[in-house]
Amino acid sequence: MNKLSLEKFEEAYDLLERVVLPTNLIYSDYFSSSTGNRVYFKPENLQQTGAYKIRGAYYKISTLTEEERTRGLITASAGNHAQGVAYAAKRFGAPATIVMPTTTPLLKVNRTKAYGANVLLYGDVFDEACDKALALAEEHGYTYVAPFDDLAVATGQGSIAMEIVKELPTVDMILVPVGGGGLATGISTLAKMLNPKIKVIGVEPAGANCLQASLEAGHPVTLPSVNTIADGTAVKTPGTLIFPYLQENLDDVITIEDEELIVAFLDMLENHKLVVENSGLLTVAALKHIPQDNLKVVSVLSGGNMDIITLSSVVQYGLIKRSRIFTVSVYLPDIPGQLTKVSQVIAEKQGNVIKLDHNQFISVNRNQAVELTITLEAFGPSHKEEIIRALEEAGFHPEEKSPRGTTIG
Repeated sequence: MNKLSLEKFEEAYDLLERVVLPTNLIYSDYFSSSTGNRVYFKPENLQQTGAYKIRGAYYKISTLTEEERTRGLITASAGNHAQGVAYAAKRFGAPATIVMPTTTPLLKVNRTKAYGANVLLYGDVFDEACDKALALAEEHGYTYVAPFDDLAVATGQGSIAMEIVKELPTVDMILVPVGGGGLATGISTLAKMLNPKIKVIGVEPAGANCLQASLEAGHPVTLPSVNTIADGTAVKTPGTLIFPYLQENLDDVITIEDEELIVAFLDMLENHKLVVENSGLLTVAALKHIPQDNLKVVSVLSGGNMDIITLSSVVQYGLIKRSRIFTVSVYLPDIPGQLTKVSQVIAEKQGNVIKLDHNQFISVNRNQAVELTITLEAFGPSHKEEIIRALEEAGFHPEEKSPRGTTIG
C-alpha cells in the first residue's frame, strides 16, 4: 500500500464488519453535564480481544500473501496489538511470535498465549521489544506485522471513524489515544475525508509525549525515556511512515498526567460500569481539557485489558485522590480511654475506620504522647474536612498523612 485512500478504508470497513464486535456509541449524561459538551464513548474496550487493535492486525494480515503468512508472523507489542495479531493469525491459520516488554501486564501476556501465539518477553519498553522482533524477523524470515507504523494497519484502525460518522454524522470532535500513532492516523485521515470539519485531537500521556515533541520539531523524534502508567501508549518514537498523515490531519495534541487517569478510571467505573485501561482513559481525562461549547465529542476508549493488580492499585489511589480514603495521626497520652474518645468523635461524624496504628515509641515519655495513626473512609472532600475539624475541636490536633505514612504538605 503506497498511500491511504478512501477505497482502501471502505474495503477494510466491509471486511472488518464481519469480524469485529459492534461497539455502538454510548452517550454519557455524567460527562456531558460535567464538561459542557455532548459526550459519547466509542467502547473499543468491549472488542473480543479487549481493544481496537484487532482491526489493524486483521486487515493487515488479510492483505498478505499465503506465502507471507506461512513463513510465520512476528510483531512487537505492549499487549493489545499482540492479541490482535494472535487472534488474526489463528483465524488465518498462520503461526505467530509476539515480542512483549517485560513490563507487560500478565493479563495481556496470558491472553496472547491463549490465542496460540508464541510469546517472548524482552526489553523494558516497547521500542526495545520492537528491535528484538525486527532482528528475529530478519534471522528467521518471519513476516513482520507492525503495530502502528504501517499504512494497512492504520487503514484497519480507520474503520472506527467510519462507524462513528455513520452513527453520529454531526460529530464535531473525536478524541483519540496516541502511542505510536497508528490509530490516530487511521481515524484522523478518514474523518477528514468524510467531513473536513470534524476536529480530531490526539491524546498522549505527559510521560510519553513523543508525537507532541515530533510535531513541534517537524519530524519524528525519539524521547530519551518514557514514564507513564498508560503502558499501551508508552512509546518513545512515533511511526515514520504515518507521521506525514498525522501532521496533515490531526488538529491538536493534548497531554495527560498519570494522576488524571486515576480519577478518570473511577469516573468510568462508577458512572458507566466500564473497565478501561489507562491508555484508553487518556481521552476520558482529556474531556476536561476541551472548551465547553456544547460540542458533540466522541471519546475513543481504545482498550480494557487491565490486570487485577493494576486495577486494585488504581482504585486505591483514586479513592485517596478523591478524599474517599485518608489518613491522619493524632497525639494523645497513653492512658486508658483515649482511644475510645477518638473513636467516638469519628463515629459521631459517620467516619469509617479502616486501619489503626498505635505507636508508643514516638516519645520517650509515653505519658506525654503516643501517636495514633488512623486510616478512614469518607464520603468525599467535605466529609473528610468535617471529620478532621471535629478531631481538632476535640483537642486531638490531627495531622494528615499520605497512605505510606509521610506527612502531606
